Order: sequence, then C-alpha cells, then structure tokens
Amino acid sequence: MMMVPVLLAAFLAALPGPASAHGGLSNYTVGETWYRGYDPSTPPEDQLNQPWLTQRQWSTIDPLFTPLSPFLSCNDPGTPPPSYIPITAGDVITAVYYYWLHPVGPMTVWLSRCPDNDCNNVNLSEAKWFKIWEAGLLEGTLELGTWYQKSFQRWDGEPGLWPVRIPLGLGGGRYIIRHEILSLHVPDKPQFYPECAHLEVAGVEEEEDGVEGRVPEEYLKVFPGGYEGDEKSIFIDIYSEENVNTTTYVIPGGPIWEGLGLDSTEV
Repeated sequence: MMMVPVLLAAFLAALPGPASAHGGLSNYTVGETWYRGYDPSTPPEDQLNQPWLTQRQWSTIDPLFTPLSPFLSCNDPGTPPPSYIPITAGDVITAVYYYWLHPVGPMTVWLSRCPDNDCNNVNLSEAKWFKIWEAGLLEGTLELGTWYQKSFQRWDGEPGLWPVRIPLGLGGGRYIIRHEILSLHVPDKPQFYPECAHLEVAGVEEEEDGVEGRVPEEYLKVFPGGYEGDEKSIFIDIYSEENVNTTTYVIPGGPIWEGLGLDSTEV
C-alpha cells in the first residue's frame, strides 16, 4: 500500500514541543510531503495496520545497550507497517526528529532489499543491510569537538532534520531504510537508537534478482552481527586520558555504498 502524502508545512506547524529522556525518529519527508511514523507514546492499537503508517513499531524512546541485541535491526519490537514511502533513486529522504538530546557519536543510514518485494515478512536477523550514509566527528577532539550528532541538535523548538540521498543506480523495488544513532556519552556503555521504515523505490532495472546482484558482498551486513561485541569504536571512553587528545574516529559498519557515485551525504 502506498502512503497518502501530507503537506510538509502542515506537519511542521503541528509538531509538539520537546519531551524528557532520549528521542527518536518520528516522521519522514520526501520533497514537500511527509509520511507519518510510529509514536511510542500513543497506544499501538491506534497505529498498527493504519494505512498512513510507514514506519516499523518501536515501543520506547529508551536505547538498546548492546550491539548483540536481537532488535538491533529495527528496534523493539519492529512490527512492520502496512504502507510504503514512494521515492526515486537519487532523491532525498529526510528523517524528522521532534528533539534530540545527545551530542556524541556516529549516525548512519542503511538499506535492505526485501525479498520478493515483501517487506512485511522479512526476517530482520537475516536481512542484508548496506550503508548509504554516515557522519561522525567533524572537528576537534572526541570529548570537546563537534560531532554531526551535536550539530543535529536543535534547541530553538524546530525539529531536527536528517536528509539523505537514496543512491543513484539502486535497483527498483521495496526496501527497508534504517536510521541509526549511536550515542557514546556514557563511558564504555553505547546506546543504540535504530528506527526503520518501508520504501517503494523507483530505480533502475536489475539484471539479477535481489540487491546482492548490484551491491558487492563486502558492503552487506546483518544485525546483530554487523558490529563486533567488543568493537573499539563502540565501547569507548571519550573522557579517558588515552583519548583526551584524540581527533579521529572510525565509524563502525564498514564502507558506504554510493551507487553510481553521487555522494549520498551531499544533499
């Protein structure tokens, strides 16, 4: 089912104010239309199976605390929505956050092709994900420098907007898009915030069935499993004496797949 679009201006005018605790991905926009996501503060029975829903269910704004969580792909419980966001390869999709409170850690975006164009019956622990966007430490040291996550914060009442371009050269079909924020402000205790939505992508014709025929194997990951249980970029103390002067950070998850070469970070 294709989602009925709503004017972006009407959505922005209706945004609520900030709340306490963490945060999460609430809606998506493509061009001047927006697509409603799941709201963990609203009863599930008022949202699940509604024709406007395009995002997988996430039950709380609290994070996952381990890269081995069975819910690392699409959060807990990850129940699929009935509808898809229509988009063309090469276009920009923007994730909308009502608020975001944490300043430190990388942000990544992933895609997974749905077998047989059916995203509702995907086994998320077996889904093959490839990274299309990432951002981490922009300048300065790990503790005092500027992370993209910090620049993503808004304290003026406006929503945080996270624009990403869907790669040119992507095969047409149905995909799950996965946004993940990894927060590192607590020493050696990572916080994962993944959310997923369903996309209907108008892309190129593929000679082989499935995304594996277009994206090389070295780009494909599964979650859990895509991150090591003791990975140094995940289990890190940014305040330690060892890291006090560190000005580099390796974003976990391997390289970005850029399709036909148009950088998805340039929007």
